[in-house]
Amino acid sequence: MAVPFFDITRQNRSFQPQLDQVIKASVDSGRYILGQTVADFEQAAAGFCGTKHAIGVASGTDALHLALRACGIGPGDEVITTAFTFVATIEAIIYCGAKPVFADIEPKTFNIEPRSVTSIINKKTKAILPVSLYGQTPDMQNLLSICDKRGLRLVEDACQAIGAEQNGTKSGAFGDAGCFSFFPTKNLGCFGDGGLITTNNGNLADECRVLRGHGSREMYKYEMIGYNSRLDALQAAILHVKLPKLDDFSHNRRINAEFYRKNLVNIAEISLPTEAKGCKHVYNQFTLRVKERDKLVAHLRSKNIGSMVYYPLALHLHQAYSYLGFKKGDLPETEKAQTEVMSLPIFPELTESELAEVVSAIKEFYKK
Repeated sequence: MAVPFFDITRQNRSFQPQLDQVIKASVDSGRYILGQTVADFEQAAAGFCGTKHAIGVASGTDALHLALRACGIGPGDEVITTAFTFVATIEAIIYCGAKPVFADIEPKTFNIEPRSVTSIINKKTKAILPVSLYGQTPDMQNLLSICDKRGLRLVEDACQAIGAEQNGTKSGAFGDAGCFSFFPTKNLGCFGDGGLITTNNGNLADECRVLRGHGSREMYKYEMIGYNSRLDALQAAILHVKLPKLDDFSHNRRINAEFYRKNLVNIAEISLPTEAKGCKHVYNQFTLRVKERDKLVAHLRSKNIGSMVYYPLALHLHQAYSYLGFKKGDLPETEKAQTEVMSLPIFPELTESELAEVVSAIKEFYKK
């Protein structure tokens, strides 16, 4: 049995009547950029995340960039983050003219390690940009405490973690701002690119709105150098249809994760994902640490079973970012993880027979 790594069409079919209706309404409206459709989704998304404000933008990358800009990050500043993430995390810092500085990760959750953060803070440090990798928040209480003591800004890269929680607070509601992506593979995905900034700070929200619209709040009057980063009304309409079901999607992902956990627990060559105390993991990815990773990936491929490696080379080791001055050996936990991680199919619409097929293939490999 072939098992896809991800298949958004299954979810879309379940919403087909509603999607057809809102897509037609959006096309017929003639208003395709911002407008009431976007405002309605922003209000619903803020309510879901437990924040006062939500600002729709063109992508998760733009959400990070604009949030950092609104926090005053600029040339000469340093922002502490992780090298074990998608490249957009550090692109956003660099777009501001600032320098990303890398802390190491906690080996069980793959998230940024607060003690590593503390060790690299200096007078140029202006913010911490933690990533909620694979769908789980990092140790936000410790990170917030570090920021409070040092007068630093905290912006969440929650692009993989909408709906995740820590001690009852949802991702996007910690720190100065939260940033989300609605890329189709995310837990809440649209039909293209889309992003969101959440915040409880009214001034920051206002600046993000101005920045996304060319630096203008009134036509042809420009208060600052801005960007063209507006969420399309069509994407907002699609997201608004799906948002009420997001908790159900997360629940199904957690059920799928539990199936894997129950059936793979006795394989010595596998380390299963850890759900940290007080955290609700929403499993954008179900990521294992495994022995003979590349051989296992090839074995699954031979069985037409999808898998992915997020991420095979940490960002500090890429040629494009060699100018930052990091080298192999600087981040030992990060560099170890990049050789061992692999992610299994986890999307909400997987069937139990498909999950069993994945498990069977993994067990077969480790019996060799």
